[in-house]
Amino acid sequence: MRPFRYLPALALIAGLAAPASAQDNTATLADIRQDLSVLTTELAKLRRELSTTGGVGVNLAGTSALSRIDAMEAELQRLTAQNEQLGFRIEQIVRDGSNRIGDMQFRLCEIEPGCALSDLEDTVPLGGSASAAPAAAPASPITAEQQAGQLAVGEQRDFDRAKEALDSGSFRSAADLFATFTETYTGGPLSGEAHYLRGEALSGAEDDAGAARSYLESFSSYPEGPSAPQALLKLGLKLDALGQRTDACATLAEVPLRFAQSDAAIEAQTALASMGCQ
Repeated sequence: MRPFRYLPALALIAGLAAPASAQDNTATLADIRQDLSVLTTELAKLRRELSTTGGVGVNLAGTSALSRIDAMEAELQRLTAQNEQLGFRIEQIVRDGSNRIGDMQFRLCEIEPGCALSDLEDTVPLGGSASAAPAAAPASPITAEQQAGQLAVGEQRDFDRAKEALDSGSFRSAADLFATFTETYTGGPLSGEAHYLRGEALSGAEDDAGAARSYLESFSSYPEGPSAPQALLKLGLKLDALGQRTDACATLAEVPLRFAQSDAAIEAQTALASMGCQ
């Protein structure tokens, strides 16, 4: 995000800081209306920066599966911190701009015939909703105990519907439902499990490549989540099924190192032995 893109909006905001009375003939009614329109547009652009995407900034070429996982985790942490910093900055500008828009509406009403100040409604924050609170430091991974009570409306219902499709053997339908779920509830407490179960559904549909991607997404999203051990195990097994024996061995060897007390660790060690991994 380049700072010079904000100069027109910030300059306009600064120029509007001085109060203007109804008798100030240097600014006409049309001038104020135009200023209000421009300010609203510029600040709306700033708010949209929160959802702007850029190019991929991490190079994963020529690395092992575990190296790619570590690189993805590091990149995710970097992008999260950067997003929080930019989000905090933009939210401050949006809050200040919304307040100034309210002041301008008050001034406009003062000089507009027939406008009653008592009829003015509260200024709607730019973007249509209240500005977010200042960004906090990155939170620790969500645990199973913390998940309760944090679900969005309909999240559990949609998850259960996808799970029912998987349990009934409708693998392709289940995979589609879980894909929709992860897109709708991105970053939710059930996301890691949903990615893992989508991997299970794609595995049932004999889509090994798709299953491997879903297992990787599950582990990368929640490396300490309840599905992480099995996701990493299944990722290693799918890599072997795809003919990537070296990466498969490296991935499976990581399971007992990261999750020594899990059932997945025992399964990984068995797979390592059967595959002849060194």
